[in-house]
Amino acid sequence: MTVGPAVILHTNAPAVAMKLLRETHPGLSVYPCDSYAGLAALIEQTKAEIVYSVRFDGTARFPRSALLESPTVKWVSVGGSGTDHLGPWDPEKVTVTNAAGVAADMMAEYALGAMLSFSLGLRNFARHQRARTWITGAVEPIQGKTLLLLGLGRTGQALARRAKALGLTTLGVRAHPRATADVDEVHGIESLPGLWGRADFITCCVPLLEATRGLIGAAAFAAMKPSAVLIDVSRGGVVDEAALVAALDGGRIKGAALDVFSTEPLPANHPLWGYENVIVTPHCSSVYEGWEEKALDMFADNLSRYRRGEKLLGVVDPRRGY
Repeated sequence: MTVGPAVILHTNAPAVAMKLLRETHPGLSVYPCDSYAGLAALIEQTKAEIVYSVRFDGTARFPRSALLESPTVKWVSVGGSGTDHLGPWDPEKVTVTNAAGVAADMMAEYALGAMLSFSLGLRNFARHQRARTWITGAVEPIQGKTLLLLGLGRTGQALARRAKALGLTTLGVRAHPRATADVDEVHGIESLPGLWGRADFITCCVPLLEATRGLIGAAAFAAMKPSAVLIDVSRGGVVDEAALVAALDGGRIKGAALDVFSTEPLPANHPLWGYENVIVTPHCSSVYEGWEEKALDMFADNLSRYRRGEKLLGVVDPRRGY
C-alpha cells in the first residue's frame, strides 16, 4: 500500500535515489525519470506533487515548463545550489528548494587549486615538460596576495577560510554587507569599481540573476591588474565572455580558470579553448564522489518535514537566487 504524495526522482542515476527513499520513506509512491523529454508525461501520469530534479543534460533543453506549469507539482527540490535553469517561478504556486552547501568545500578547493596553479606557474612548466625543455624557472608565493570574493554564500565563505589560512587578504562582496568570518572587508556590489584593481585573484560564486548577468564585463577587466586571475565557479552569464576574450587578447589580465559558460557544453570553436593561460573545465567543480548522496540526504530530511507539515529548509527566493 502506498502512502503520501507522489514523488518523481528526475536524475540521470535514479537507482541511488530510489534506494535511499525506499529506506527512509517506505511505502511512498516514487517514480524514476532519467530524461528531460519524459518528465512532463510522467508528471501528468502520476499526478506528482514533488519532484527532486538534477540538471544533468545542460540548460538549453531543461524541461522548465513541465515542472513550473504543472497543476499538481507543489515542490521542486533541486539537487544542487543553482536554480537559474528553472527560470522565474511563482513562489505562491510552487516551492523551490536547493541543496546549498553540498558542494561548497569542493568548489572552494577547486578555486584554491586554480589560484595555486597560476601562482606556481604549473601550466607553463607542464608545457615545457611536454616539449622536454629545461628552463630557468621560478614560482610565486600566494601569501600576501589579495583575493576578491564575489558572493559570500557557503562557497565564498569556505574559500575565505582557506585563503586566510594561507595568508591572503580577503575582500568580499555580498548583496547585504555584514561582517563575515575570515573576510577582512565586506562591501556591497556598488563598491566593485573600486575593488577590481586591488585584487590579485577574483573568484565569482554568485547566482545568475538579471542583476548579476554580465557583472564582470569590459569595465571590470579594464580596472583589473594585468596580473589578476579570474576564477569562475558561479553560472555562465555572470562573466561577459566576449569581454573576457578581448581582455585576454589585450593582455589585460594574467589568466582565468573557468568552470561555467554561457553555452554548455562549450562549443568546439569557442575561442576560450585556445588560450594557454585559460583553464577550461566542464562544469565539474561541484561534482565529486558522494555529492548526490549528500544532496539526497538533504532531500529525504526535507521530505520528512514536508510530510509533517513543517517548514522546508533551503527555500529559494526567485528574486535572489538563494
